[in-house]
Amino acid sequence: MKSRNRIWIFCAFVLVSALGAWAQEGVDSEGVRPSGVSGPVRKAKAVTARDREDADAEPTAARKTKASKSTHASSHRKRAKAKDTEESIPAPTEYTPDGIPKTSAASVIVVDANTGKILYEKNADQIRPPASTQKLLTALIVAESGFLDRPVTVQPTDTMADPVKLNIKAGDTYQRIDLLRALLVKSPNDVARCLARDNAGSIEAFAETMNRRAQQLGAVHSHFVNPNGLPVPGQYSSACDLSLIARAAYANSTIRSIVCLPQLVFRYANGRTRELENTNKLLRRLPYCNGMKTGYTDAAGKCLIASGSRAGREVIVVVLGDSSSRVWRDASALLSWGLWL
Repeated sequence: MKSRNRIWIFCAFVLVSALGAWAQEGVDSEGVRPSGVSGPVRKAKAVTARDREDADAEPTAARKTKASKSTHASSHRKRAKAKDTEESIPAPTEYTPDGIPKTSAASVIVVDANTGKILYEKNADQIRPPASTQKLLTALIVAESGFLDRPVTVQPTDTMADPVKLNIKAGDTYQRIDLLRALLVKSPNDVARCLARDNAGSIEAFAETMNRRAQQLGAVHSHFVNPNGLPVPGQYSSACDLSLIARAAYANSTIRSIVCLPQLVFRYANGRTRELENTNKLLRRLPYCNGMKTGYTDAAGKCLIASGSRAGREVIVVVLGDSSSRVWRDASALLSWGLWL
């Protein structure tokens, strides 16, 4: 009897060990590894409250004050939970007599990604701050310049880009492709500055490149001053112009392969790894969404460029000046409408 019990205990131990190894292998295989990383990748540290914030958010003074006072931590968590619940259970979408989804956004456009045909528009030529959606143009210029396996050494000026940063350090070296992936998935402003300065020599020179490329694409009602979309006088675009930029980015195979990633693993120069979750929530909500870029500042409101593909049809939606509680619903309704036309 004792011998039989020992055999059962041994079998149970082997089974538990095998299941643990299988589960670990499954976790380590998720996400996209940065260049030069082979084998298992350590999961990032527990996500902090700061990490849970929208990566494109421009903190207001009031928000900063609340975050600095520990006495408000509990109420802050309750508000965040209520906000998540509000976004996860959206109100029903209303439609016009023509069957087009009604939206609360200031400007909207829906276009065929291949032909450029406008399927629907609302205030599409209205001049507005584009926030981080303009990082699609930054990424397009970097991708089109090529040599993405070349190293980039971070300079002190690259790190001056609050509030949303990946916290790359001056003197550290990365491959361009790894920085490009981080830019499009998590939207860090310091990474945008680093890539821009590496590409053109300075932020000012890169802004000239952005404006020149925008003109070539037909985005003649836009003007860019920095590569990350942080608010600055003289920087503006429109839903129509951003749809032209988005179509060019959508046609670029490098960008297409990145904007569809729900998450990726970024490896810092010191070897530490961090899992970055895509700021585009539609990638996890809609199976036919395959990109593209989020954006937010106080002046711009919630902004989103979303792309999708279904049954050979490809559509791009641009939503500018929306609210936190409506942007995902509005964009998903328009994307679905465009794909099922």
